[in-house]
Amino acid sequence: MTEDVEKRWSDGATFRRAASYAGVVIGAALIVMVVTVVWAAVGGADECADAQAMVCSTPGRYVLVFVPTGILLLGGLGAFVRAYRAWRTGGTWPIWHGAGWALLVFMLIYLGISARVFTST
Repeated sequence: MTEDVEKRWSDGATFRRAASYAGVVIGAALIVMVVTVVWAAVGGADECADAQAMVCSTPGRYVLVFVPTGILLLGGLGAFVRAYRAWRTGGTWPIWHGAGWALLVFMLIYLGISARVFTST
């Protein structure tokens, strides 16, 4: 017989902690995105008068694409670290594992959508 870890999903407290963690990470990425868009719209009104994109400055584009993506990536990796720690102590690790994968999927979706600012001029 093998000593496989039982994959329990019924731990309500762990689910709430993992969901709160993922919500905070996604919220932080969204706040950075909104602040960047507002900063670019207010600060670059003169230089971007004839541009199609709202964020037309090069630093604004890089911040808009890579900072929220980095926040989501680090959040996903942090959730995987929490899953590993829970697994080592015999806790409910699949919930944290799922939170990590969800954050990485959101990272890829955001990166795919936000990378379009480099194609518009």
